[in-house]
Amino acid sequence: MRNMTNSCGVKNHMKILQIVPSISLVYGGPSQMVLGLSSALAKAGVEITIATTNSNGDVGQAPLDVPLGVPVAQNGYEIYYFRCSPFRRYKFSIELLQWLHKHARTYDLAHIHALFSPVSSCSAAIARSQQLPYILRPLGTLDPADLQKKRQLKRLYAAVLERPNLAGAAAIHFTSEQEAKTSERFNTVTRDVVLPLGVSLPLSASNSIHEKYGIPTNKPILLFMSRIDPKKGLDLLLPALENLDSNFHFVLAGGNPQDPSYEATIRDRIQYSQLKDKTSIVGFVTGSEKTALLEAADLFVLPSYYENFGIAVAEAMSVGTPVVISDQVHIWQDIERSRSGWIAQCNVESLTQALKEALANRVEQIQRGKNAQIFAQQNYSWDAIAQQVIKTYQDLI
Repeated sequence: MRNMTNSCGVKNHMKILQIVPSISLVYGGPSQMVLGLSSALAKAGVEITIATTNSNGDVGQAPLDVPLGVPVAQNGYEIYYFRCSPFRRYKFSIELLQWLHKHARTYDLAHIHALFSPVSSCSAAIARSQQLPYILRPLGTLDPADLQKKRQLKRLYAAVLERPNLAGAAAIHFTSEQEAKTSERFNTVTRDVVLPLGVSLPLSASNSIHEKYGIPTNKPILLFMSRIDPKKGLDLLLPALENLDSNFHFVLAGGNPQDPSYEATIRDRIQYSQLKDKTSIVGFVTGSEKTALLEAADLFVLPSYYENFGIAVAEAMSVGTPVVISDQVHIWQDIERSRSGWIAQCNVESLTQALKEALANRVEQIQRGKNAQIFAQQNYSWDAIAQQVIKTYQDLI
């Protein structure tokens, strides 16, 4: 262990390994958050290494163009990328596991992100064999709704790999109280910690986002920004929008290179509906343009069927945009308590009513946006979360 001191003069004495199957943007926010967490931990004086693969999608995309098997310095921490081989589709890497077996004992603790992912599952088994304490972050994979997908296969997988991994973990990292409450443990006794995710957005784009994407400036803007995936509730949102009498403009931001046929289905659904002339489909947006869209929106909408946290929701809140979400986005109780938005059930009628209510009162929109920004600053700041994570690491080590 190395003797490190954070900005407050507190010695952390920790060398932490983060293991995640991929950090490609293709896989969305849950993977990307490892970068934000690592940066904040490094800033606080913890020595951080990320071990990951060069996976960049499962359906023909080229792998990430990165050096392999050597440390890459970034924002105060280092990343080791390993080749996906064999089983590229499953983000698997023999080389990563060989490296981990060799170097596990040089770390104080491993924070392993994703269950039901072969490289994460095998990493936990290696950590256990090398007596390296580890934390597992399920990323929503223990949600009963998610477990219904490929149910028999997952039950078998759990019995062979994930049940002993859960039982042997120093802790299970959930990102909300509701995720912890609803998650399956396969009859194991686990130590649970609830640590939210943080957000950090770049400065907004200086160019006019309205001009670029044909977004009017004289109508309320409703923004959906997430992966275009069946679980995100677009089958509820589109008919709910069609039910609205009020004047508004809808912006659909996001993509899904993993499932282009579903993305095409949603685009066609809009194209041949009454929403056609009041919708801008902008595709996958990142960086300063993403921030600009979040700032331009009057309401951010995400009626997911299940969402263990909802990073995009927290990002919208951080720029002062109130949210309309389903009660299956697991931070909904935080939104309700802080009056940062409106909550709907997972049906068209409830979502329609929540949208009507949110659009009816501009003064209330503005107030809830202010509430959202204050709550996000206090609860979804990486610096604040890093201190909670450090305390958890220290307790477990």
